[in-house]
Amino acid sequence: MKEQLMASGRNIPDLYPHVDVWGFGIPLYLFIGGLAAGILLFAAYFYLKGKGDELPVTVKISTIIPPVIIALGLFFLVEDLHHKAYFWQLMTHFRIQSPMSWGAWVLTVVFVLSIIWPLTFMDDIIKFFEENGRKKWANSFVFINNIIEKTPVLPVVITWSEKNRKLLAGLLLFFGTILGIYTGILLSSMNARPLWNTAILGPIFLTSGISTGTAAIMWMSNNAKEKLMYSKIDFVLILTEIVLIVLMFLGMIWGGEVQVRTAEMFFGGEFTAVFWGIFVGMGLVVPAILEYMEMKGIHVPVAVPAFLVLAGGLLFRIIMVTAGQISTYLF
Repeated sequence: MKEQLMASGRNIPDLYPHVDVWGFGIPLYLFIGGLAAGILLFAAYFYLKGKGDELPVTVKISTIIPPVIIALGLFFLVEDLHHKAYFWQLMTHFRIQSPMSWGAWVLTVVFVLSIIWPLTFMDDIIKFFEENGRKKWANSFVFINNIIEKTPVLPVVITWSEKNRKLLAGLLLFFGTILGIYTGILLSSMNARPLWNTAILGPIFLTSGISTGTAAIMWMSNNAKEKLMYSKIDFVLILTEIVLIVLMFLGMIWGGEVQVRTAEMFFGGEFTAVFWGIFVGMGLVVPAILEYMEMKGIHVPVAVPAFLVLAGGLLFRIIMVTAGQISTYLF
């Protein structure tokens, strides 16, 4: 028996037969970016509409979430890097042709704005929790407020920001929109992956992110009118997302052989059940039906559609990142 050793240039772990370098951290980071953008966009928009007191959860209370989850998202992003000790170099360079560079800078700007925004409403946040019987939360923010007042620079920044909230809201609208779209553009810029190589991915991720922001605010709100308003908004967003997803797959089916083969992963392939059954079915269609029932006066516990939308938003990003790495032009 003769033993023969064979070497192949395609025997590359994590690269062949398909790329497998992005784990759970990246889709979670993309989900967090979209969720934070959605919450901040609504806060800024309704503040500029003069509804800060009418919609306190939207404009003030919900904005506690974005700085916390963005910090968590940055942790997962750094954790995914191979050379973690050099992550700071992203913030000392800017490459206009690099989506990753754009994302790092936009996320940093949004992170700073997301910290300042709720601090300008600290008294209102404390009052809200006191009036709603959340003494521990109120005391926690009183403690934070006392620490802030003792810092040398932050009180000056907060005072200036309080006087210029409209400017701050405008910046949040601008950079929040970029952040929401960027989570999709980051993938679509990688044209070596057929699933990601579509311009419609940015609008899909933006719509999905705003929808998850709607769900989070709707879940947090203790105002019936506010909840109903967000049910209506999210219903429209879900329908929009479904239309965009259909257009994305039509573009693949009507495309070349590679695009058709990529679409087959979702039509009879390994992602068919989880995408259409769980994500589209449970994460989009069912919440839309429940929100429509709410609009027609049939009471539905708000936690159910809100949870399904949030879970569906995360699942969508997991599927897109995983399937995108599998899709390839090397058929």
